[in-house]
Amino acid sequence: MAIPGGVTIIGASGALGFGLAVRLAAAGTPIMVGSREHARAEDTAARVRELVPEAAIDGLANAAAAAANELVVLSVPFRSHHETLAQIAEEMREGQLLIDATVPLATSVGGRATRMLGVWQGSAAQQAQELAPAGVNVVAALHTVSADVLADLSRPLDEDVLLAGDRRADKQRVAELLERIPGLRAVDAGRLEMARITESLTAMLISINIRHRTHAGIRITGLPDARW
Repeated sequence: MAIPGGVTIIGASGALGFGLAVRLAAAGTPIMVGSREHARAEDTAARVRELVPEAAIDGLANAAAAAANELVVLSVPFRSHHETLAQIAEEMREGQLLIDATVPLATSVGGRATRMLGVWQGSAAQQAQELAPAGVNVVAALHTVSADVLADLSRPLDEDVLLAGDRRADKQRVAELLERIPGLRAVDAGRLEMARITESLTAMLISINIRHRTHAGIRITGLPDARW
């Protein structure tokens, strides 16, 4: 049964998914963690509770976790993207929203983290939309937010999250979720086709971070005070 205001994070055992789980749990959001193995999901939930003792968090295998909430974050390595989508698509239903944070980095095939792979559909998020069940829309997000900073509650955030999706209402739902985290501001970056650009910003930021030994983020200037 879905929990009002809750979110599922598929891939929370990974760095970005774990950091997001920590921040959202600290903000009071109920979380369901998904992993290929139920036991691994429960272990991840326990790790989050160590950092956020009051966290409302549980773990399930991917498919069951994907069915648990209307909002589902997909944060997996690109090499697992297609397989994971095939697993969770069987349990997803019309009206759910898939927030895809996957980046097709060359590390998936043994390459460098500063290089991107070509995706036939244009981006990982567009691949997700093609594989998702009818009625499940995809919004691309979280490509420029540092996993290390997210997981460290002592470090303040002050950056933008670029959202790409074909429906404004979907992006508003994602913005409302992510802006529960102090210091994050959601910015509408356009249609889902823009994900090929927002995803590639990950590789650029990795290059910047290596050179400057930091965890850089993105801030868009000149925007009006209203969200859109």
